[in-house]
Amino acid sequence: MENVPPPAVELSTLDRELARLEARRAQLLARRAQLLSMPYDGFGPPAAVPVRRPATAVGPRGGPEATPTSVQNVLLALGGVLLAVAAVAFTLVSWGRLGIGGRGAVLGLVTAAALAAPAALLRRRLASTAESVAAIALVLTVLDAYALHRVVFTGVEGRVFWALAAAVLAAVWAAYGLALGRLRVPLPAAVLAVQWPPPLWAWSAGSGGPALEWALLATAVLDVVLAAGAGRAVPSAVRVVAAAGAGLTGCWALLIAGVQSVTADSATAAVLPGALLFTAAGVLVWAARRLPGAAAGLAAGAGLLAVVGAGGVVRAATPDGWAVLGYALCAAAVSGAVRAGARSGRAGPVAQGLSYAAVSVAGGAVLCTLPLLLAGALLGPAARLEGVWSGPTAAAYSSGGLVPAEPGGLPAVLILLAGAAVLWQWPGAPGGRAGGAAALVWSAGMVLPVGLGAGDGAGLAWVLAVTCTVVLVAVRGTGWPGLAEVSTACALAGGASAVLAGLATRTATFAVLGVLVAVFCLGVLFARSGAGRAVQAVFACTATVCAAGLVGAGAAAAGLAAHQAAVALLAVPAAAALAAARLGRRPVTVPLEVTGAAAGLTAVGLAAGDATWLGGVLALGGVIAGGTALRAERRPGAGYASAALLTAATWAWLAAADVTVPEAYTASVSVAVLAVGVLRRRGDAEASSWSAYGPGLAVTLVPSLAAAWGEGHWLRPLLLGVAALAVTLAGARLRLQAPLVLGGAVLAAVALHELMPYAVQAVGVLPRWLPPALAGLALLAMGATYEQRLREARRLRDALGRMS
Repeated sequence: MENVPPPAVELSTLDRELARLEARRAQLLARRAQLLSMPYDGFGPPAAVPVRRPATAVGPRGGPEATPTSVQNVLLALGGVLLAVAAVAFTLVSWGRLGIGGRGAVLGLVTAAALAAPAALLRRRLASTAESVAAIALVLTVLDAYALHRVVFTGVEGRVFWALAAAVLAAVWAAYGLALGRLRVPLPAAVLAVQWPPPLWAWSAGSGGPALEWALLATAVLDVVLAAGAGRAVPSAVRVVAAAGAGLTGCWALLIAGVQSVTADSATAAVLPGALLFTAAGVLVWAARRLPGAAAGLAAGAGLLAVVGAGGVVRAATPDGWAVLGYALCAAAVSGAVRAGARSGRAGPVAQGLSYAAVSVAGGAVLCTLPLLLAGALLGPAARLEGVWSGPTAAAYSSGGLVPAEPGGLPAVLILLAGAAVLWQWPGAPGGRAGGAAALVWSAGMVLPVGLGAGDGAGLAWVLAVTCTVVLVAVRGTGWPGLAEVSTACALAGGASAVLAGLATRTATFAVLGVLVAVFCLGVLFARSGAGRAVQAVFACTATVCAAGLVGAGAAAAGLAAHQAAVALLAVPAAAALAAARLGRRPVTVPLEVTGAAAGLTAVGLAAGDATWLGGVLALGGVIAGGTALRAERRPGAGYASAALLTAATWAWLAAADVTVPEAYTASVSVAVLAVGVLRRRGDAEASSWSAYGPGLAVTLVPSLAAAWGEGHWLRPLLLGVAALAVTLAGARLRLQAPLVLGGAVLAAVALHELMPYAVQAVGVLPRWLPPALAGLALLAMGATYEQRLREARRLRDALGRMS
C-alpha cells in the first residue's frame, strides 16, 4: 500500500526543502560575487560562465555583429595608435619649436602622467583602458630616451647609447610591471627590450668587446631561462616573448657560428665556433630536462649542434674530399654515447632526441654523393643552355659541371651503400623498403643518360619515359605504404628536369609540356583509390601548372607582350573552373581550383604594366569567379571574389582614364549599393555587414584614399578623414564589422598621410600631430566609456541575480 503523509506533514517537508535550496542559492551567489571581485595576476580576470542571449535587432538593418567588448577594444587600440603616432610626430617633427627646458618639461610631464594614469584606472576597474594608456606610456619612455640622446648625450655613439638605454628601459618596464601587477603589457615589453643591449654592445665594441655571436647566445640563454626555468610565477605572455626572443637570437648566433665552423681553414680556427655550438647544445639539453613535452625535439637540436661543432674541427684537420667523414664519425660517437646511456638505464626522451640527431646526420653523410649525381642528371642539360630556345648543345645530358670530377668506383659504391643504409633504417617496414627501392631505381634511370653521354633527343625521350613510368606506379598503387608518395615525388622531379631540357628548342618545349599535361591528367582520371587522395591532388595541380606553361610558351611563340599574354593565360583558370564544376565535390576539386586561381593571379601580375589591359584581366577574372559562384558550395567565397575583382577592374579603368576625381564616378555607385544593402538587411537579419555594406563603402573609400595619398592638397584628406570617422562611429554605434573596420582603417591611413614630412597639413595653422592626437583622445575616451558601461551592466546583473 502507498503511504501518503498528511497534508500538514507534506507541507512542512516542502518548506524545509525550499529553505535549504534558498540557503544554497545564497551561498553560490555570494561565492560568485567574491570571485568576480578578486584581483587577477596578469593572466586576465576570472572568466564568468558564458550566457547565451538572444540576438536583438538594431533597427531595420538586423542584429549587431560585434560585441560591446570587441567594439571597446577596437576603439582603445585605434585611439592608442593615433596617440602614439601623434607623440612620434611631436618628437620628430615639432621638436625644434621649443627650447631645451620646454622640451624636457613637455615630454617629462606627459610621460609621468601616462605612467601614473593606469594606477588610477585600475582602481576604477577600467583594466582595458589602463592597458592602452600603459602601452602609450611605454612608447613615451622610448621617446624620452631619444630626446635625451639628441639633447643631453649628444656625444655618445648611437649604438652605445641605445644599448644602455635598452637596458635601463627593460629595468624600468619590469619594475613598473611588477608594481602594477594587473597590467599585461610592461613585463613582455621588458623582455623585448632585453634582447637589444648585448648585441648592440658587441656591435659597438668592435675588437674590444665580445663577439656578436657570443652576445646573441648570452641573450638567448637568458630568454631560455625565462621561458623554461623561471617557474610558474612568470606570466604566459612573458614566456611567449622570451621563447620567441630565444629562437631569434639563438638562430642568429648559431648561424654565425655554423658558418664559421664549416668555413674554418684550420682546426684552431674551428675551435671557438665549435665551443659556442657545444654551449648552445648544453643549454638545449638543460631546457629539454625542464620541458618534458619538448624534450625529444630540444635534445635532437642539441645533438645536431654538437655534431656540427665537433665535425667542423675534424673537417678542418682532414684532407680535402674527406670532410663528410668527420661529421659521420662525430654522429657515430653521439650514437655510441646514447647506446651506452641506454644500457646503463638512463634512456629517456633526451636520449631519444640525441639518437634522432645521430641517425639523421649519419644518413645525410652517407647520402651526400647521391644528390650531386642527381643534380647532374636533372640540371645538367639546363646548365649547358646558352638561352631559352637557343638550340641543342653538343652533349645535352653531360654533367654540366655538377657531378664530382672523379666519378670512379668509390662514388658508385657510396651510392649503393647509401641506399642500403636507408633501407636498413626500417628493417620491419615494407613500405619504407619499397619506397627506398623505388627512389633508387628512379635515380639510376635518371643518371643513366649522364653516364652514357646521351644527346638531346635520346636523353629527353628517356627522361619522359621514366617520368611516365613512375606516374603509372604512383596512380596504380600496389598496396605498399609509401610507394605512391615516393613515386609522386620522383614524377615531379623528372617532369621538372624534362621541362628544363626541353627549353633548348621551341618544338621540344611544346612536346614536353604537352606530354606532361596529358600524362598527369590521365594520372588523375585513372588513379586507383589506393594511390591516395594526395597523389591525385598533386597530379591535378601539376597538370594545371604545365598547362599554364604551355599557354605561356604559345604566347611567347606568337610574340605577344606580357599584358597580352595575360589574357591568354586566363584560359587556364577558366578551364580549371569548368573541370572543377564537372568533378563536383571530389577531393581533387579544391587543389585544382586553387592552382587555377594562382594562374589567374599570375595573369594579373603580367598585366600590371598596362592599366587598360589590367582592367580587362580583372574583369575577366571577375566573370570566371562569378561563374564559379553559380555552384551552391562555392557561392559565398566566389561571389565575394567576383565582386572584388570587378570593383578592382573599375578602379584600374579609372586610373587608365587619368580620372583625378574618382568620387564623381564612385559616389553614386556607393549610394546605390548601400541602398541595396539596407534593403537586404531588412529582409535578412542574418546577412553579414560585409556583404551588405562592404562593397558600397569600399567602392568610394579605397579610390579616394589612393587619390588622397597621391596629391598634396589638404581638402581631400580632410573630407575623407571626416567621412571615415563618421563611418567608424556609425559602425561602433550599430556594432557592425564592415563600417567599423573599413572606416577605422581608412581613418588611420589618412592620419598617417597627414604626418608625412612633405604632406600638406590638414589645417595650415595647426601642427600636423594635433588632429590625430585629438581623434585618438576621442576614441580612447569612447573606449573607456564602453568599459565603464560594461562594468556597470555587470554590477546591475549581479544585483538582480541576488534578488529573490
